[in-house]
Amino acid sequence: MQTTKFLFPTDAQLRPRISVRGLLLLGALIHFGFSALLNLSVDEAHYALYAQRLALSYFDHPPLVGWVQWPLVYGNAPDWVLRLIPQACWWLASVMAWHLAEKLRLLIPSWANTIPRGAAGRWAVISILVAPVMHVLGVGLLPDTLLLVVVLGIMQTTLQLITAHTKNITSHSTALPSLKYWLILGVWLGLAGLSKYTAVLFAIAVAGALILNLGWKVLAQRGPWVAFLIASIMISPVLIWNAQHDWVSFSYQIKHSSGGSWHLKGVGVFVGLQIGAFGPLIVAMIIGVSKFLRQHPNRIIWGLSLFLIVPFLVTAYMAGGGRTLAHWLAPAWLAAIVLGANPLALHWQQGRRLALKIMVGLQAVLCGSAFVLIFFIGVPGLSAQHPIHQKNPLADLWGWDQAGQLVQTLAKQQGLQTLSVSNWTLASRMAWYARPLPVQVIDERFDQFDIWFGNPEKNQNTLWVNWSQVPYKIPVSNQHYARCIELDRLLVQRLGRVTSTFTFYRCEDWLGNGK
Repeated sequence: MQTTKFLFPTDAQLRPRISVRGLLLLGALIHFGFSALLNLSVDEAHYALYAQRLALSYFDHPPLVGWVQWPLVYGNAPDWVLRLIPQACWWLASVMAWHLAEKLRLLIPSWANTIPRGAAGRWAVISILVAPVMHVLGVGLLPDTLLLVVVLGIMQTTLQLITAHTKNITSHSTALPSLKYWLILGVWLGLAGLSKYTAVLFAIAVAGALILNLGWKVLAQRGPWVAFLIASIMISPVLIWNAQHDWVSFSYQIKHSSGGSWHLKGVGVFVGLQIGAFGPLIVAMIIGVSKFLRQHPNRIIWGLSLFLIVPFLVTAYMAGGGRTLAHWLAPAWLAAIVLGANPLALHWQQGRRLALKIMVGLQAVLCGSAFVLIFFIGVPGLSAQHPIHQKNPLADLWGWDQAGQLVQTLAKQQGLQTLSVSNWTLASRMAWYARPLPVQVIDERFDQFDIWFGNPEKNQNTLWVNWSQVPYKIPVSNQHYARCIELDRLLVQRLGRVTSTFTFYRCEDWLGNGK
């Protein structure tokens, strides 16, 4: 009952800033608690290694996700301190979404006249707070976490360019939009390009929004080309690194995104996963924005809608080939939340409250259930032997720090100079928690670890690690090691229940020929 009153005060105009700040504080407390509780995930550890081994770019992603962590990693900060970065990104993105939603309310007369001050901003923050995947990005630093802030910065600057041009038209001025907006846009686009390769989709959205609102003549101005030049200079480290490494990132991304044979079923599954990952409120938002555009064909809203439409269509097509992850569209859905906050506030104002309460309640329960499962590493009360826990993805977030410490001890006792695993997802955590031991991945796939640590040398001995949740056959063959001897085992426990097991081997005499 108290939660309902907190989210939905009877008077929608009653001190809205306090209401929103309370929601932001709740999200921050949740993220801080789990940040201190969990080990780094596979991707987090991988990007922390980016910071440890600074470069112009990397095999699978541009470098910004590593660069922003470098001061903390250089200072040997603990995991919970590293996670202050994604927490700050989530908080800043939420504040930006709040203010952007309110700015749109003021720009659209039908919204300004009917929606109370602060209501749209509150709905934007509520929508972020009850979107499950947004919490993943609020705890773990991924390229998409950075894009939450960057995409809203791009969206805000695009809106400033459009509104500045519109004001000039209504005042019969021949002045062009200020060059400072184009400079800012160039910086935002450069940061996007340094964050993730798919950021090009948002650059396409910007171009579409500007042309739709300002016309093709905008390309005759110097502003767009100044923005393009700034963005190009900023992303030059990525181009330089790839030129030095046979353009390996681009070939990998093309191969990675192409997937296998295309099936419509994959698109349907993708849409269902997106609704589950971000909640049914996104459906209500899309319906609300579509209804508004049918009644009021507003070019500003149409243009900003491209921040969702372009990435969604491309990602949905990729899903048909089996190549998508739930969080890839998070920045695009955040843009949709900014657009959809006003229609949600309007629905609430018009009395359609029960449906909205049900949707928010369902998403809140989903988030709460996820938090409980993560805390207990599975379903509370069920034993580790229960089939649900045999392949438990939540076990992935525990025990790696203990395993790293034991690896360092065993390597020193055995006089071993390298650590080996059979998959890169194991390598990232081992390389982070057992640093500075080099970690070699003994599979057929070429990846960042081959660039960093190379391949095993002839007759090399190593400490090989196996993990019960993703077990591999002991690497004894004429293409691997001549023999492996078990040295030790580590049982990872949480609240008195064993969640996974690490097994450590001394493997001797590498017989393979490399990759």
